[in-house]
Amino acid sequence: MDVDVDERGAELARGFYEQVVGPILDRAAPRLRYAAARLGSGSDVLGLDDAMSRDHDWGCRLTLLVDDPGAVAEVDRLLERELPGRYRGHPVRFPVTWDAADTHNVEVATVAGFARSRLGVDPVAGLTVPGWLCLTGQGVLEVTAGPVFADRTETLGPVREALRWYPPDVGLYVLAAWWRRVSRLMPMVGRTADRGDDLGSRMLAAKLTADLMALAFALSGRWAPYGKWRGTVFRGLPVADDLAGPFERALAASGGREREAALAAAAERLLDEQRALGLPAPAAAVAPFWDRPYPGIDDAVWEGLRAAVRDPEVACLPLGAGSVEQWVDNVDVLTDPARRAVLQAAYLGRWGEDG
Repeated sequence: MDVDVDERGAELARGFYEQVVGPILDRAAPRLRYAAARLGSGSDVLGLDDAMSRDHDWGCRLTLLVDDPGAVAEVDRLLERELPGRYRGHPVRFPVTWDAADTHNVEVATVAGFARSRLGVDPVAGLTVPGWLCLTGQGVLEVTAGPVFADRTETLGPVREALRWYPPDVGLYVLAAWWRRVSRLMPMVGRTADRGDDLGSRMLAAKLTADLMALAFALSGRWAPYGKWRGTVFRGLPVADDLAGPFERALAASGGREREAALAAAAERLLDEQRALGLPAPAAAVAPFWDRPYPGIDDAVWEGLRAAVRDPEVACLPLGAGSVEQWVDNVDVLTDPARRAVLQAAYLGRWGEDG
């Protein structure tokens, strides 16, 4: 059979389940409670794969989640025995970057085990405040973004629903931290340019644009994917049309004043969105930075959010630290759920006493 060069990974996974994996399970394990989905890593989980995506880790992949931990190994062995060699012209058994073995790529796990492998924490048991703050947008999307083809489990649906967004007070804390991050760097864009450091000014503008984009995701209640797809997914946010122009001007401007003006316009639009959501918001986002001729973010923007927090555990968190993605930028840490889980200790230790 010829391979369909335009086939998307999620479509392939659906057919693979409905025509191959599902019938095997119905015949050999008719009472098995399971969910079949395309979750985990891969651009196809986000629906963004293309022809280039096929050079690695793409093909007959499926996520099979069961309620009974004792069934995991048995189901895996069943599929290894029963799966055919090819499906729609694609090999069913092939190596991937994390496993060089020539075996099938139906990931069989419990819901809790699979979620922990992506998040570093177990959402089935319920997330603590530090647990929420050690999530990354990409990690959550690997559990929640992909299509589910069948679900007979008791836990997958509730877990995906619970992970839609932060609990309200945690969300306020994260929003406040994004605004505070922006406030720390915004006045330096013009200052560096005036000192003749145009490269430094451009670099600061790019960093601030990235932070304001992250703030746009947070105000939209949407998890941001990792960098490769962030701009693409951003275009689907409700505020994207209004922010695209300021962001582009901030990155393309030839002088510090133009960069400042573009970043200030983006900040004001984001504060408008915050106000429309019924969240605390002063009259304007931008205020003078001391007596200098550079715009900054009014402290009242993030202070109002912080003051609205009612949960005492969230209220005593370290000022401005926010989620792990707001104070860690090391890719090897952010993409390793076990390492991220260890970082919960930072929120529980002496670091939190000054909150």
